[in-house]
Amino acid sequence: MSTAENEIDEKKKNGAAGEEHLSAAEEASDETEEEESDETEEEESDDEGDDDEPPPSSRKSKAKVKTKAPERATKRPTTPSSSGGSSVRNIWTIARREMRSYFDSLIAYVVIGGSTLGIGIFFFLMQSGGFWEVDRASMARLFAAMPWALSVLVIPLVTMRSLAEEKGTGTLELLITMPVRDADVILGKFFAAFGMCLILLAITVLYPIAMFVTPWHLGALDWGPVWTGYLGLALFSAAGTALGLMFSSFTESQIIAFFLTAGVMLFMQVIGGIVESLAGVAGDVIAFVSFETRFQPFARGLIDTRAVIYFLSIAVICLLVAFRSLESRKWK
Repeated sequence: MSTAENEIDEKKKNGAAGEEHLSAAEEASDETEEEESDETEEEESDDEGDDDEPPPSSRKSKAKVKTKAPERATKRPTTPSSSGGSSVRNIWTIARREMRSYFDSLIAYVVIGGSTLGIGIFFFLMQSGGFWEVDRASMARLFAAMPWALSVLVIPLVTMRSLAEEKGTGTLELLITMPVRDADVILGKFFAAFGMCLILLAITVLYPIAMFVTPWHLGALDWGPVWTGYLGLALFSAAGTALGLMFSSFTESQIIAFFLTAGVMLFMQVIGGIVESLAGVAGDVIAFVSFETRFQPFARGLIDTRAVIYFLSIAVICLLVAFRSLESRKWK
């Protein structure tokens, strides 16, 4: 009996231990399930947090956008006034460089000295004693001689090298590669050549000052027609300078540019002399295109608005043609 009871007791103990092992396993499984559920909850919370917060790349991109926004706000677009100011500076720089090149060579001295001497000889000595036989205080002879001097000598000399020399020596491409526009180059060279003509005209003002103001006082001069005549000469010079610049843009030879300009200017002067002998439409057409016919009202002391528009139109058209000729190098 004792042995049987002992076996029964051992079985009961083993069953209780097994039950304890089962309960412990169940508790352990419950704990693992709770931990897994906690981990899943944490992952879900992390995912929700990730959804709320952008990834690092998006954060960087947003930061970049935020940093670029002030740059866009502070960056000022190029306004027409600023570009216009730079163009004026470029034109002034080119004109000053071109004017200095005139005086660094013999062109300025030959043009000014030779023209002044020739006009003085014609004014004082030629045609029946010159000014001394006129017997009145007038500068009409000066205004009769100046257009011919400008047409044959002055304007062709100061414009023949403007673009032809640049093309011949290859410095035009170097000039164009600088931060300047083609229009700046054309206008800069035009104002330099036109400035040379104005310097010559300013020197000839010494004639009436010397004869009628000081040191001699040969009579009372009416200065109104004098200033009107110089206005006409300035307009004449502007049209002729633009014409010479246009021919200089067509060729690489200064000699060809000189003769083309002198020939056309001389033709525009000569045809004015045959207007009186022609009647009808032919005479009107010649009178319309002739430089001499357009200048005559200024020489008499009258400001003709049609002549003003004519000379300015010739200057603008010739400058546009020169600009297109210079721009045509891009099409080749």
